[in-house]
Amino acid sequence: MTNDTTYRQAIEELETILRALETDTVDVDDLTARVQRSAELIRLCRQKLRNAESTIEQVFENLEDEDTADEFGGPEIR
Repeated sequence: MTNDTTYRQAIEELETILRALETDTVDVDDLTARVQRSAELIRLCRQKLRNAESTIEQVFENLEDEDTADEFGGPEIR
């Protein structure tokens, strides 16, 4: 798995793995590989969600800082 994998790609791959597992046609060796891959994809998705959450929080903090600066005579934003 590369860092270039998008969240959407990871979710789609997880859904594909799930569909394959639901068909009961997966042999034990393949099952192990698919479960390991699923764990990697889940970790990637969690990381991407945490990064997005952090970025969004930072944006809102910056907005709040700008509002506070305006209240106390800070530079006007146009």
